[in-house]
Amino acid sequence: MSTHRTNIPNSLNEHWMPFSSNRDFKKNPRLITSAKGLYLKTHEGNTLIDASCGLFCNPLGHGREEIAEAVSKQLRELDFVLPFNQGFGGSFELATRIAKHTPEDLNKIFYTICGSTAVDSAIKIAMAYHAAKGNKKRFRFVGRDRGYHGMNIGGLSVGGFNNYKEMCASVLMPGVQHMRHTLLPEHKFIKGQPDTGAELADDLELIANKFEGEVAACIIEPIAGSTGILVPPKGYLDRLRKICDKHGILLIFDEVITGWGRTGSPFAAQEFNVTPDIMTLAKATTNGVIPMGVVAVRDGIYDAVINSAPEGAIELFHGYTYSGIPAAVAAALAVQDIFEKENIFNKVKEISPYFQEALHSLKDLECVENIRGYGLLGGVDIKKKDKPGKAGFQVYKTCYENGVNLKATGDALVLAPPFISEKKHIDEIFDKIRKGINQYMRQ
Repeated sequence: MSTHRTNIPNSLNEHWMPFSSNRDFKKNPRLITSAKGLYLKTHEGNTLIDASCGLFCNPLGHGREEIAEAVSKQLRELDFVLPFNQGFGGSFELATRIAKHTPEDLNKIFYTICGSTAVDSAIKIAMAYHAAKGNKKRFRFVGRDRGYHGMNIGGLSVGGFNNYKEMCASVLMPGVQHMRHTLLPEHKFIKGQPDTGAELADDLELIANKFEGEVAACIIEPIAGSTGILVPPKGYLDRLRKICDKHGILLIFDEVITGWGRTGSPFAAQEFNVTPDIMTLAKATTNGVIPMGVVAVRDGIYDAVINSAPEGAIELFHGYTYSGIPAAVAAALAVQDIFEKENIFNKVKEISPYFQEALHSLKDLECVENIRGYGLLGGVDIKKKDKPGKAGFQVYKTCYENGVNLKATGDALVLAPPFISEKKHIDEIFDKIRKGINQYMRQ
């Protein structure tokens, strides 16, 4: 046992780890002490290559001096601005630069503090829009099984993680409906979009017909991320868009994971050529350095909400203390500079085919049940062992021991390497994953 373990703080025994087994963590702590580029250092002195960008957050790599310097400079000049009836120039500059990348007329920007608050804000904006149009009876929202939209009440309500929702069942939003997810039995080891399954979008048509005039919005992740990378079938998103238009339903894309280049386009909306009415962003917006969420809204939705309010009244009674704080804005502006200077979106386009080939090279491993992927996203299903989630967690641990850090959800390994990855990094990631899986199979 490494002598470094004696440096573990006493507070470790009091820290409640989210989405993990506290008992397992206390037996074998996994503490990260530093990070640079694509690599992490552990408290035992080992090095890990980051195959999941932390939690999809750090696509530009860790320890970017440009971002650190921008935040430091901003904190010395202006550390806080009241987010109500005040502002500062940086937030307007950032909104303009975000809108240069968002599709079509999604030009109005609302700042929040994370992906979860972005989703809850999108829900409120959708309700405010319908109220402004005189449709106050539109209170229902449609989500999707295996969808993830954060852990606030709104996001939890529309999300499709039923085991997460049981504890809060009595306080979830009323009237929420769910469509089926798009992972069909025949979708085995498919590279890119499946050819079958577009008809699953008709679930929304059935819901809209059943609750005619009551559905406010449909919210989905273009590629479901946290549940194992579920890539939309060809034609599926376009079909949802047409159903929404037919029934006056707003379409919300949760691009907290797919946003800012993960698919090779700025947003999955452009990659799949389907434009939503509202889009939520977070994570890569600041490269994970400072929490920040963003809601991008069509001009027409913004105008309807603003113009319906009486003169001098608050148009949207919603906001957060830390919405668009200067330090977060500074980090996001520095990220925008890096996107442009290093031609990041094009880099993702170029490296994605190599990543996808490496991802599917794991197909020969006996315990690998399925593989899916798109852009710099990959999901690897490990055959269930005893109970759901056990195999995935054990593989996560053996991969960690073999020098690669990734995310495991249930029995799915989720991969999202940094946008700055080179072929040598992709090779290293999959060499170490293969070693980790082989170690698991020998246990």
